[in-house]
Amino acid sequence: MEQDFLSCRLLVTALLILSSRTARSEEDRDTLWDAWGSWSECSRTCGGGASYSLRRCLSSKTCEGQNIKYRTCSNVDCPPDAGDFRAQQCSAHADVRYQGQYHEWLPVYNDLDNPCTLKCKAKDSGLLMELAPKVLDGTRCYTESLDMCISGVCQIVGCDHELGSTAKEDNCGVCNGDGSSCRLVRGHYKAQHATGKTEDTVVVVPYMSRHVRLVLKGPDHLYVESKTLEAVKDELVLDNSGQYLLENTTLDFQKLSDKEVLRITGPLGADFTVKVLFASGADSVVQYIYYQPIIHRWRETDFFPCSVTCGGGYQLTSAECFDLRSGRVVVDQYCHYYPENVKPKPKLQECNMEPCLASDGYKQIMPYDLYHPLPRWESSPWTACSTSCGGGIQSRSVSCVEEDMQGTITTTEEWKCLYSPKTAILQPCNTFDCPTWLAQEWSPCTVTCGQGLRYRVVLCIDHRGLHAGGCNPTTKPHIKEECLVTVPCYKSIDTLPVEAKPVWHKQAIELEEEISVSEEPTFIPGPWQPCSRTCGAGTQRRTVKCQVLLSFSQTVADLPDDECEGVKPATSQPCYRTPCSGVSGKEDEKERQEEEEEEEEETPGREELHDWEYEGFTECSQSCGGGVQEAVVICLNKQTREAADQSLCVSSRRPPQLLQDCKTQPCPPRWETGEWSSCSATCGVGLMTRTVACTHRPSRDSNHTEAVRDKDCQNPKPSPVQACNRFDCPPMWDTRDWGQCSQSCGGGFQKRQVLCKQRFADGSILELPDTFCPSKSPINQQPCAKKECPPQWVTTSWSQCSVTCGNGVQRLQAVCRKQKEDGAHWTVDPGNCSTMARPTKIRPCSLRPCEISVKPVPSILAQKKVYIQWKKAKKLHLVVGGYGYLLPWTTMVLRCPTRHFRRGHIQWLKEGKPLVSFPHLTVTSQGYMKIQQVRASDAGIYTCVAGQAHEHFVLQIIGSKKKLSLPEAWLLAGKQKVGRLDVSSTGDRFQELPIPLNQYDNLVERLLELKGNLPDEKDVEKLHSSEKNRSTKVDERVNAELSSHIVLIADTQRLDEIMNNLSEGLGGTWRERLITQLLSELTMTEVETNESTLHPPETAESSTQQPLLNKPNVKTQVPKPRSPVIIQRPRKVGVVPSSDMVVYVGVPVLLQKPIASLELRCETLGNPDPSLTWTRNGKDLQYNNRVGLLPTGSLKIQSPTKVDEGLYTCTARNRLGSSSLSSWLQITGSKGRNCVQGNSMGATGRICSERSNSSQSAELCHGPACPLRWRVDPWSPCSASCGGGSQTRSVRCMKGPEGRSREVESQHCLSTGRRPSFTRTCNLHPCARWTTTHWGLCHGQCVGPSLATQHRHVFCLDANATKVNYRMCSGLQRPSSMKNCSTETCALYWRVGQWTQCTATCGRHGFQSRQVTCAHRRSGKATREHQCVWRPRPPSWQRCNILSCGRAGECRDSTRYCEKVRQLELCPLPQFKNRCCHSCSNT
Repeated sequence: MEQDFLSCRLLVTALLILSSRTARSEEDRDTLWDAWGSWSECSRTCGGGASYSLRRCLSSKTCEGQNIKYRTCSNVDCPPDAGDFRAQQCSAHADVRYQGQYHEWLPVYNDLDNPCTLKCKAKDSGLLMELAPKVLDGTRCYTESLDMCISGVCQIVGCDHELGSTAKEDNCGVCNGDGSSCRLVRGHYKAQHATGKTEDTVVVVPYMSRHVRLVLKGPDHLYVESKTLEAVKDELVLDNSGQYLLENTTLDFQKLSDKEVLRITGPLGADFTVKVLFASGADSVVQYIYYQPIIHRWRETDFFPCSVTCGGGYQLTSAECFDLRSGRVVVDQYCHYYPENVKPKPKLQECNMEPCLASDGYKQIMPYDLYHPLPRWESSPWTACSTSCGGGIQSRSVSCVEEDMQGTITTTEEWKCLYSPKTAILQPCNTFDCPTWLAQEWSPCTVTCGQGLRYRVVLCIDHRGLHAGGCNPTTKPHIKEECLVTVPCYKSIDTLPVEAKPVWHKQAIELEEEISVSEEPTFIPGPWQPCSRTCGAGTQRRTVKCQVLLSFSQTVADLPDDECEGVKPATSQPCYRTPCSGVSGKEDEKERQEEEEEEEEETPGREELHDWEYEGFTECSQSCGGGVQEAVVICLNKQTREAADQSLCVSSRRPPQLLQDCKTQPCPPRWETGEWSSCSATCGVGLMTRTVACTHRPSRDSNHTEAVRDKDCQNPKPSPVQACNRFDCPPMWDTRDWGQCSQSCGGGFQKRQVLCKQRFADGSILELPDTFCPSKSPINQQPCAKKECPPQWVTTSWSQCSVTCGNGVQRLQAVCRKQKEDGAHWTVDPGNCSTMARPTKIRPCSLRPCEISVKPVPSILAQKKVYIQWKKAKKLHLVVGGYGYLLPWTTMVLRCPTRHFRRGHIQWLKEGKPLVSFPHLTVTSQGYMKIQQVRASDAGIYTCVAGQAHEHFVLQIIGSKKKLSLPEAWLLAGKQKVGRLDVSSTGDRFQELPIPLNQYDNLVERLLELKGNLPDEKDVEKLHSSEKNRSTKVDERVNAELSSHIVLIADTQRLDEIMNNLSEGLGGTWRERLITQLLSELTMTEVETNESTLHPPETAESSTQQPLLNKPNVKTQVPKPRSPVIIQRPRKVGVVPSSDMVVYVGVPVLLQKPIASLELRCETLGNPDPSLTWTRNGKDLQYNNRVGLLPTGSLKIQSPTKVDEGLYTCTARNRLGSSSLSSWLQITGSKGRNCVQGNSMGATGRICSERSNSSQSAELCHGPACPLRWRVDPWSPCSASCGGGSQTRSVRCMKGPEGRSREVESQHCLSTGRRPSFTRTCNLHPCARWTTTHWGLCHGQCVGPSLATQHRHVFCLDANATKVNYRMCSGLQRPSSMKNCSTETCALYWRVGQWTQCTATCGRHGFQSRQVTCAHRRSGKATREHQCVWRPRPPSWQRCNILSCGRAGECRDSTRYCEKVRQLELCPLPQFKNRCCHSCSNT
């Protein structure tokens, strides 16, 4: 029993072994390994993962090789919101404590040493840790590579997603491609700032482009707009270096100091339009390069139907042009546009090979296989041209031929070659014109009376314009004719007629043309034989034959003379070379003349050997505009047709001079220059100018020229300017314009700056001490405004609130007062102030809350701002409620943001009357008022009316002397005590003007005057080498920021505070310091917030809070932390009074005469505010009663002497860094004690270096022991969370040391410095939010089984639910605009047909095919294949029967055509005999 059980056990084991061995491959059978197991589940569901298979070793020994193998899987892109695989692995450790606390881990990419370890970085502390020794299988080794980590090792993955593959994508993104599916586009763009545009398009990069790279060099900035195939637009502003995402496309942007670089690997998810925003400075240059996809490609069609239904026929494929973007077939011209597109050659194959049942014969066919060429067009050589000139044709025959296996070419049916265009059978030839005779103008008549002759030149001109042969001799015009002068000749009877002794005895000799043999019988003369005598007169002869050209044999035959028509040419002529020697004297000469006369009488037809002849013309006297050329006359040997010496021809017979016009075409435009002007300067360097114009003379007869465009003339253009008087000027006084008068009436003073300067030959200007200028200095101060002051409005108290509940306003009441001579005021009748605008200050007031009204009351969101245009700009956007001081010719858009009121119903008034539209002044449908290029007449009071609400805006034009006055309508209303004025015909009314007209005019004028004290881009001064320090570059950057403002924007509340301080009657130095401090605040605010009103977004409507937010890239108004910088001002501030000097640090100080005090100012920027310290010669400065710090941090030195000389350095520090700037103080001309009469810090009297002044030491104190100082409390919370709020704090003046101080009046602390601000704005970021439309229909491209895409629009809305620019919401997370959706339309699959029979039973040539279509699962209807591309397409053909055809010597057939091969008797051919061995062996 036990033995049977053992036997059964062995049998089962054997069966198991046999069964496992049967599943192993042939490779495994030769080893000790078992068969590979099934593949594991993929490590990822998308984005490329890894799967593995295992096998076991069947031997107790060690098996060679690996027991595991891998392959890639899930090679489909993940959804956009799926996240990064490595980031998911890091975030999985977020709930695990590390060093006692939790962290949010971020992935660390591209670790070159260990790319397959999980290294993560803590987001809060930046802690870098290795959280796992291996990442999960399928994690990418590097971000820009397909290589993946498997079991902790980085494995190479090709673009075909196969492990170990070296396949790479070409530049077009095609795996293993040859780069033919795209084209390289490169170019460059240069900005043109002079066009006045603010932006321009650089290049439009189309959808699916790759490897985009743009480099901008210059001050401008790049930004990108996108447009998808569904016409959805978006844009992206590139502010800082980093990565951006636009339409699922990553953009790498790098912003450097002198250039910007944009790289996009691609493919682009939309059409990208790269634009450039213009900035001030030089024109920028952009270079770009990218690979553009060829969106129109050739696509091979299926085989056409067979040519026959049975008996064996042909069928062809074709190619159609396919649009990859739209997925449609288009006309072939689109594909021909790309030279890279090569149309695939059609394929030809056999079809319907079964014999026809009704036919008793057999149709012989030749099977096409790999070795058989396609039929082709064959053409014969071109025939000769039908004509030799004037245009003919030549032809050839074209037929379709095919070549058999033996290389024999036979003609076949034309349809077999229609897969390629048929070559032309006709073409034109010899299209040039035939030579023609060209006759020149007739010469004047040879006589002055009676009958004479005139001549002309006749040339044979070919199509090249050259004098050549080939013209028909029978049609040649004559060159001589008789002429008659209508003046009678009075001669004696015995004299000969005029013709007997003409001026020219010669007859006109025609240009002898060479006569060639033709198909008509013609006399053909031969060459002349040599003269019969070597000296004296002789005879020479030639042969003349009648010949004809036999066309069929192209030979010449001689004919009898009577076969030729016309007169036979002479066969002999006289000849004469040289006189014979030994015969001389008059008798001999007389005899020779008699013999010649007798010979002439005997042979009247005899001609001379040499004669005059015309030989072309001379060069034209002018190159254009009409010239003259003369006919060239030569002495010609008639026999040799060569030129001879002119002495051999009779001079009396020389033909007359012939002239003709030439080069009559108008001259091209040319540069015309005027005279140089006088030099613009007598020394230094001046300029001389002249006019340079491109001119053109309409015709050669006209005496005037016309100016044309410069580009019509050739470069280079002559320079219109040149330097002159380039030598140094002597030092001289330079006076500036007079400043504004200190008083508008009652007597005041105005000042100007007077400097001693010298202009050098290189154009530079050096400021020198006053002693360098020889003459006396011009005055720098003069009295002004001596007229008596008129009455003026003075404000008193506030009125009652305008409402009994809710929010209202209070108005500041005013009375009319006049100033007495002693400065006191008294109240007068209000009518005395009728010519002045009454101040209409208002403030909000709030009483008990009102009951909820049914209908909300319209309101206008005004802004109490003062806009001061600092530099020229094309367009400005402003908001009602304030003041605008604009430069002329600036376009202004004035907005009136409202609540609970439709913008289209907004009404605008000017001076209280309805606004009248002008060509340059319009009101848009959105309620905006736009003035194109404002001018002085546009100044005034503009009012926006929205229902019962109204707001005003006062517009002033900078440079205009016009002062605004209260409109007449308001004055009449005041006299009638109505107080209200009609607004429109509807009866709406509003109270009198609640806004002062000229309140800030003087302050704005003073700010504009101080504009010259701010560093300008062109102000560059060389500093002494001792002044150069490490803060120079930082200061240059700050100076550039201060000089780049377009508009300064100030709160009216801050300006009112300045006005009140100015009205307290402080000294001139303090007034200037107060205004300078205000200017610094305004420019610093502009620098810190980086705001501008120059280019607002076009879609912004009804911005309700701050016009400063109009710049697209403003994200927040909170000043960014910054290291301290010291503002370097390259010149002195002013000397008021003359004994006190104020100098900004960074400028060398040279004192040549004693002064009362010297103040070194040190102005800084930084956040947080920096602290200031001073050193002298590198050591801490020791303060005393003469040298001390002011509350502003500036250094003041009383009565500086020699001991104060040295290098003074101001250092500003905060937690982010420090900055230093130095000034060198040098004192000359002071000897001994320095004691002067001066005025310093309010103390008057003698100030000597030895004396101490208790009042001065009290004001020069520093540190916590200072008796007078400002004390500020912390800021209150912001009044609004967004859209702009305000904060307040308490500011008090304290006296006495800390711990024992007490509060005193604020005016006591004004001497210590400006009063700190007690209000400021906060939370200026807009109250905006993202909003979306409803999802669109689910009809996008299919991306999966029953999955498509649907889209929606995403907008940015402000607090009024108004669409604004998307940058307003840039700080918020933007909702997705696309998602996947389910639709039955995408229920598609690849439908495959049955495999056809294999074409061979063995060998390497067998293949079979099947039909593969994209079809719908329910209806079964076929659709376009691109709808199924989300799933791999099954193969439509494959190799089959790839088996050996047997051992050597085994005879069998390897193709199913062998029976036909035997019938066609092709067996003798080796290639057929090998493949049909069995069939051919039976023949």
